[in-house]
Amino acid sequence: MKLPHLLSKSFILFLILSSQIAFSQATNRMLPSFPKNTKLYGNIPYANDTLKKHQLDIYIPANAKGNIPLVIWVHGGAWMLNDKYADMSYMKKTISAILDNGFALASIDYRFSTQAIFPAQIQDCNQAVEFLYQHASEYGFNKDQMALMGFSAGGHLASLLALSQNKEMHSFIAPQSKKSFTIKAVVDFYGPADFLAMVKPVNESTEKDAVSILLGASPIVRPDLAKIASPANYVDENDPPFLIIHGEKDASVPPAQSLLLSSWLTLSDVKNEVIIVKDAPHYGEMFDEPSIKDKIISFLKQELKK
Repeated sequence: MKLPHLLSKSFILFLILSSQIAFSQATNRMLPSFPKNTKLYGNIPYANDTLKKHQLDIYIPANAKGNIPLVIWVHGGAWMLNDKYADMSYMKKTISAILDNGFALASIDYRFSTQAIFPAQIQDCNQAVEFLYQHASEYGFNKDQMALMGFSAGGHLASLLALSQNKEMHSFIAPQSKKSFTIKAVVDFYGPADFLAMVKPVNESTEKDAVSILLGASPIVRPDLAKIASPANYVDENDPPFLIIHGEKDASVPPAQSLLLSSWLTLSDVKNEVIIVKDAPHYGEMFDEPSIKDKIISFLKQELKK
């Protein structure tokens, strides 16, 4: 039986999206910091379940004409903290520039390592990006022009997702899910690249550090797991370009991690650039300075053909 005109599929979709906007505007704590009239679709379930950590937000710039490039935000927090709003509070200028320059922005949540160990986090990221790819036309962005931007643990996940996308890593894809998308560019803020290069001496190693909790075992005990979870392990000549940004005085993730990833990319003839921010710590407003913001926008425009 055909649906009446007022209950057509397109009309029902319009009602659903409208309700998402109204609810999300009331609950999203970061929206007041976004450019005026940014359209928000919030708390969208991407994994066909009710887990709060399986939700994402989509921000569409005011007056967007549709089919615009998409930047996907992957938050940090040692794989066990924060949510899809994290890192936004100190990156307000960059976020505004992304939207003001006609890019859509999506921010995704993923399960904490205290809930499920690796590869749950990369499975969630792949599933979220696949959802965005499959539903791009509904929200007005271009499924073939997607970039990742990740911070710390999110930088690790963004890099791992992009670098493993041309490998047959079935364990990185959630059961009953698939991968159809291609990531065109990555902005990696101080993400770990090689867990084996971060191994601590035996007398300093602990099962309670963030990497060990993520893997379910210390890297010094399970170097095989550490290698599988390390983005640098997947670099090849077919990888997308990278813009890598790291603080000179990062006490959580050594700047050498970003330099090492850059070296692997360079050896494989993958376009990349590293910016070491003088005197900067692990995170903060020093990464939102105009020179860095402008570099990010220029990179995204070039790689997403804006």
